[in-house]
Amino acid sequence: MATSIKDVAREAGVSIATVSRVLNDIDVVNEDTKKKVLEAIKKLGYRPNIVARSLKTQKTKTVGILVPDISSGFYPEIVRGAEDVANIYDYNVILCNSDFDIEKEKEYLRVLKEKMVDGVIYMSSSLQEETLEIINELNLTTVLVETKDKEESLPSVTIDNIKAVKEATEYLLNKGMKKIAFAGAKRDNMNAWRDRYIGYENALKENGISIDEDLIYAEGLKVKSGYEAVQHFESSKKDYDAVVCASDEIAMGVINALRDNGKRVPEDVSVIGFNDNIMSSVFYPKITTVKQPSYDMGSVAMRMLIKLLNKKEVEESQFVLDYLLVERDSCKK
Repeated sequence: MATSIKDVAREAGVSIATVSRVLNDIDVVNEDTKKKVLEAIKKLGYRPNIVARSLKTQKTKTVGILVPDISSGFYPEIVRGAEDVANIYDYNVILCNSDFDIEKEKEYLRVLKEKMVDGVIYMSSSLQEETLEIINELNLTTVLVETKDKEESLPSVTIDNIKAVKEATEYLLNKGMKKIAFAGAKRDNMNAWRDRYIGYENALKENGISIDEDLIYAEGLKVKSGYEAVQHFESSKKDYDAVVCASDEIAMGVINALRDNGKRVPEDVSVIGFNDNIMSSVFYPKITTVKQPSYDMGSVAMRMLIKLLNKKEVEESQFVLDYLLVERDSCKK
């Protein structure tokens, strides 16, 4: 038979109301009494009924984390940072993987609301207007990670993606490369990946280089997309001496395809990635990339969300973390 709150009260020699106050972290209980209750809970192995508790407190101490691709080398580290902070504050986590599917994202937001989560950390493949309307309609306390919405109405944790890719492209330009291709995701979405294309575009324009559409491939962030990008560049018969990639997975596909087309990296073509996932440092050649502080992005976002849920002041609602250009072996020295 399951242990009840009455059993805990009897074991601790207190009232059921006192046990309830301890469980809900209400400060009116003195430390000695709280200690007795916590010892009774541990001894009896009592686990409170979250649903019943939430009906009274209107809180489940549960948050949702929505990611576009859990198989990526980037997002798991964000989740880990968020979950570590959630554990410190006794919050549970429900993880949802949208597979870069907008309809799936919208459905997961509704499911998380039905599960009575207190709030959501949202990594979106596209911040479309209708998605933002669903968040508002469901009254979901939400913190964005990696991407910010156009009006900056939702709190976010990001890096400056435009500046980061502009710097990465200029790094190649400063090495004398002028025919630089780009491999990334669709440019019409309102997200970080679009900003990476804008950074590439800005760098070329500011250096007096016109954009060549034949040297742009924006169809996805995975290895397959990188491989297809090189096939696209090769079929155009245009010369190119470098490729800026919107993810490290793309960079890996690009390098493999270049090798299959008889081109050497970095001797013939330099390649630069983005994110600095674990594979980028062991791939051959080791990939020069823009490092995002993924663990910190998750932990900062969760701290921000928990503050919002507990009606505490958030010092900065649009939190921009630093990035780092990591030089390795995939670009000419």
